Amino acid sequence: MNNLCLKKTFIQASCLVALTMFLTACSTTPEYSKKVVKETPPSNTYDNRVAELIPVAWSDLPGWQEDDLTAAWPAWKRSCEGLLKRNPSGLNWKPACAAAAKVNANNSESIRLYFQSYMKVMEVRHQTGASAGSVYGLVTGYYEPYLNGSRKKGGAYQTPIHRYPDAWRDKKPSSLPTRAELISGNQLKGQEIVWVDDAVAAAFLHVQGSGRIRMDDGKVIRVGFAGTNDQPFKSFAQWLLDRKEITKATATMQGIQAWADKNPKRVQEMLNANPRYVFFRELPASHDASVGPIGSLGVPLTAERSIAVDVKALPLGAPVFLSTTYPLSKKPIQRLMMAQDTGSAIIGAVRADFYWGTGDEAGSYAGRMKQQGRMWVFLPQ
Repeated sequence: MNNLCLKKTFIQASCLVALTMFLTACSTTPEYSKKVVKETPPSNTYDNRVAELIPVAWSDLPGWQEDDLTAAWPAWKRSCEGLLKRNPSGLNWKPACAAAAKVNANNSESIRLYFQSYMKVMEVRHQTGASAGSVYGLVTGYYEPYLNGSRKKGGAYQTPIHRYPDAWRDKKPSSLPTRAELISGNQLKGQEIVWVDDAVAAAFLHVQGSGRIRMDDGKVIRVGFAGTNDQPFKSFAQWLLDRKEITKATATMQGIQAWADKNPKRVQEMLNANPRYVFFRELPASHDASVGPIGSLGVPLTAERSIAVDVKALPLGAPVFLSTTYPLSKKPIQRLMMAQDTGSAIIGAVRADFYWGTGDEAGSYAGRMKQQGRMWVFLPQ
């Protein structure tokens, strides 16, 4: 939801990029940074002309021997499910996925030997653009927010989360209304999935593209991306910056929420600065918070083991070893991830969006994640 270094200049550039991502889009849907939470694979698939992949030895992976691979194993088994069902990259994953059934899932050394036996490791480098040849890139973060909701409008529950309009399914209009027109008009009456208690949180849900909603009856539901009104995305954060209502330092989810709390009568004006409106569908909500929303591969994301990548650079579903640091920290993150998601702002060979999981703590990490990183992709032998 919110969001969206070799040298000092790189740090400054990456922070600027991350801020720009937040101001111009922030996730999950076309024009939104990061993950695209939908159950069909993207139309653009792996093109090995985008990334330069250099064969390296397993011993070249920093932290490979130390990573607890038992934590990554469930994510890899889910990748196999998606790869065997649709395999958008066209690579032959069948032998490796078949052999996974015989691996001791509770033993990191067995898992390590499995990957080394059935896969080859390739260092990822930029092949095009100003960064051509570089092994360093930007790692950002995303997460699944929690909201509070009710099936009925009333009290604090005044902001609707809408399903895709029934009238548009059979005959989509050639020109669709803006967010302001939809909110002020009567076109979405009857399309409410749920009412939530925070208009700004709902707007960030539009940015993330999926979320869990705690209902007033004690149940929890999940909603996922179902479409948009085909209007261009314009950042309400930029709208606030242009009017000097916030600063670049406070152009964060928390900063915007704080502004909204102080200016409740202007919230709708701010949100209407973005003409795009996102629609949702209700999805089953697992009681296991580690089972995340459905990513572009068509399988649930795994907290801290799933990433979104550019599928023109790396094959969707592939294991990717990531070396980066925790947000605003030098503490290393060196672990095996799975490329299970995509996003229109995730562009380039060495570019990843780190899925932190569900809830406020995950959101805190995701919102501050703007780190330098390196990547190695595992490909079938």
